[in-house]
Amino acid sequence: MAMHSKNYLMVKRNYDRGLWTKEQVYALVGVPKTGITEAEYEQITGEPYVPEN
Repeated sequence: MAMHSKNYLMVKRNYDRGLWTKEQVYALVGVPKTGITEAEYEQITGEPYVPEN
């Protein structure tokens, strides 16, 4: 089983239930202590993570 960030499952559940949008999940990428990784964003949303400039 792959290791995930502390909040991965909570973020995934909220996204899957339609409680959170892709934009809300995107905003969590890289946030210290409460965020998720770029790879986890892709796993949750099914879309590639594209950093903003």
